[in-house]
Formats: sequence, structure tokens, C-alpha cells
Amino acid sequence: MRERLRNNGLSLVFGALLLLSLVGQAFTGQAFYNEQALDAGLPTISLGEYVTSSQFTVDVAENWQSEYLQFLLFVLLTVFLFQRGSTESKPLHKGGRESDKDQKVAEYAGPDSPMWSRQRGWRLSLYSHSLGLTMGLIFVLSWLAQFVAGRSAYNAEQLQERSDPLGWIDYALAPDFWNRTLQNWQSEFLAVGSMVVLSIYLRERGSPESKPVGEPHEATGGEG
Repeated sequence: MRERLRNNGLSLVFGALLLLSLVGQAFTGQAFYNEQALDAGLPTISLGEYVTSSQFTVDVAENWQSEYLQFLLFVLLTVFLFQRGSTESKPLHKGGRESDKDQKVAEYAGPDSPMWSRQRGWRLSLYSHSLGLTMGLIFVLSWLAQFVAGRSAYNAEQLQERSDPLGWIDYALAPDFWNRTLQNWQSEFLAVGSMVVLSIYLRERGSPESKPVGEPHEATGGEG
């Protein structure tokens, strides 16, 4: 049991942090919603009502879609693009999809290689792009959830103010939808870009996201 916890510590800790932050968001979000409702002379809602509301859903979904867009772009762009000296870049001589030998597929696969990497055909093609496809699917689904829940939350506010609700197309073009979307995208692009550049010059001893402390700045793709 102890060995299993040690071997999976990173995913377990991040899973726990995710749950704790969702719980904290639920409580603070409900408190903020009820505070605004009291100021407007409207009824308050329970925690259960809040976490099943469009307001909570859109707040969660808009963060998730931006995170998975970040991962999707990073997975795809690092196939062909480089940053000299960054640990977030492949070595400069390994551009593109690489050879079957480098990727250890088909006849170059080892005895412990995943089953679908050992044979040519649609299974190998699908598995070769499974990470990007999965990230892309989660991004699209979470962005769709943001769109649906965002329209519902926006129209609820419109009705409270005795204004006309928006249809699907109108909301897709509305500033509310794109403001929610772009304010998250820009933060993700900033975070990834900062990591790419800062890993050239700065170090964190023992981290795989950092080069070895004594590695030259121009060394690319190193881990340590």
C-alpha cells in the first residue's frame, strides 16, 4: 500500500487538490451568490442548489476548457516548434513526428510496449495521436458545457433585470461568452509561455521540469 501511494503520489495529490478547490469554490461561490441575491431582494439558495446551477457549472467549465486548450496546443505545437534552451522543447535535432525507430513502434517496439504500438494499421495511427485527440475532445466538451451553462446563467440575469434573453446564436456572439473565454485563454498562454522561457535560465533542483542545475542555458530538452 505504501509503495502504491509513493508510486502514484503526484496524481493523488493533484486529485486531492482538485477536490478541495472545488469544494472551496462551491462554498465561496454560494456565499457570493447569496450576498448578491440579498442585495437585490431575491431569495437565497442552498449549497446543493448552487452546485447544480448554471452559474457554478459555467465557472468550472470555463476554467477546464482553457486548461485543456493549453495542453492541446502544447502537445501539438511542440511536435514541430522549438525553443532553444528550454526543457519544454524537444532537442533541436528531433523535429517532426520522428522515425518509427525513434518512436519504438511496429517492428521497433519492445516487449513492454503498449499493444497498439506493436502493429501497423489504424490502431497504431489512432494510438499515435491519442493524447492530442483526448485533450481536444475534453476541450471541446468543456467549452460546449461553458457555452450552454453560460447562456443559461446569462439569461437568468437578463430575466431578473426584465431584459430579453438571448438565443443560441446571439449568445455565441455576445461579449459575455467571449469575455469569459478570452480572459481564461490569455492566462493560459501567459503561463505556458513563461514556463517555456523561464526554464531556459532558471532551475529547480531535482525537478523533471528543470534542467540539471549546472546544465548550460542553451541545452535544450534536458531534464534533471
